[in-house]
Amino acid sequence: MWLSSKMRPAPATADADLGVTTIAGDQVGVMTRGEVRTVPIYGPGGYIWMPENGGAVLVVKGGPGGEEQCVCGMKQLAPPAGMEPGEVLVQGPGENSIYLKKDGSIVLRGEVSVEGMLWINGEACSPCHCGEGLV
Repeated sequence: MWLSSKMRPAPATADADLGVTTIAGDQVGVMTRGEVRTVPIYGPGGYIWMPENGGAVLVVKGGPGGEEQCVCGMKQLAPPAGMEPGEVLVQGPGENSIYLKKDGSIVLRGEVSVEGMLWINGEACSPCHCGEGLV
């Protein structure tokens, strides 16, 4: 009886650590104090991110003993000159980016491919076939 009252489950803990990704993909391997594989990735709603190998990432640990882990993000780069509070910059590999500015403008950097309908000022935009078929 005394022994059973001393054997309580470990209380849930929460901890965070800086790790380095060792396996890229949708379930990464990450090295903190040791390597853990198939770690799920969590991010803001609507944002999908797959860390690259060697990236420094935030690893959140939870559950009894801290054995349940997930990758939550990485240290952000320095904001561009002139970026204002509330603005959002999504950077991809290389120079690709989407910049949502406070004034309502959107700056796209990289090659832009539109799939589906394109609307400009409330009107459907259709491809121009200007000069095709002329001899």
